[in-house]
Amino acid sequence: MSDDRFDDDPLLSVRDLVAGYGLGNVLRGIDFDVGRGEVVTLIGRNGAGKTTTLESILGNVPEMTGEIHFNGVDISKQSNDKTIREGIAYVPEERRVFPGLTIRENLEVAQTPVDSADARDIDDAIDMFENLRENRGSLGSELSGGEQQMLAIARALVSGADLLMLDEPTEGLAPFIVRSVEETIERLNDEGLTILLVEQNVQVAMNVADHHYVLNEGEIVYEGTSEELSESQDILDEYFGVTS
Repeated sequence: MSDDRFDDDPLLSVRDLVAGYGLGNVLRGIDFDVGRGEVVTLIGRNGAGKTTTLESILGNVPEMTGEIHFNGVDISKQSNDKTIREGIAYVPEERRVFPGLTIRENLEVAQTPVDSADARDIDDAIDMFENLRENRGSLGSELSGGEQQMLAIARALVSGADLLMLDEPTEGLAPFIVRSVEETIERLNDEGLTILLVEQNVQVAMNVADHHYVLNEGEIVYEGTSEELSESQDILDEYFGVTS
């Protein structure tokens, strides 16, 4: 698949990715690109293969074929640790905040910077988020779902990664917190961070992203811009049950 939206090579390029867990393939030959400085979404219903795609990029899926290039380097056969050191940060859906540690301690434990001048100081990462700044002495278990999401994003930022992968960051959050997450994504992207976002909420995706790939049953069934997707009523109806 060629993509004419790039003047230079994309930061992340995935080709013919087939992946699964021993009970059949979850992904069935998907291709997509993430350009430098873009926000790109993988959207689709539960079970479409979105999380498996992120886990495959990280090298966490046991059965996988295809090519994954990041910053021009083939990472498809690398270990998880090496891929992270290459400059990919991952915020999983379950957030994985340490409940018995404070906000600052959560960041200190996670601070394994890649070779990047963009690695944020822990205090700077906390200060990005008002609720974290005001509650920096709180334990992970004392934070709301939205605050835990912000802490998980801050934890990714202290690595100085070039690519931030977010898995369902708005799942289960109140609408006003969802908007706060959207604003965070927009702000980080304005600062130059490239983001690969997995979402079920198509409206959130269209609010924040440059380009979208719709996944269904392990295959990409559509790609386009927010404007193009909003005008594709058949896609919105079939895969999301929403009207534009």
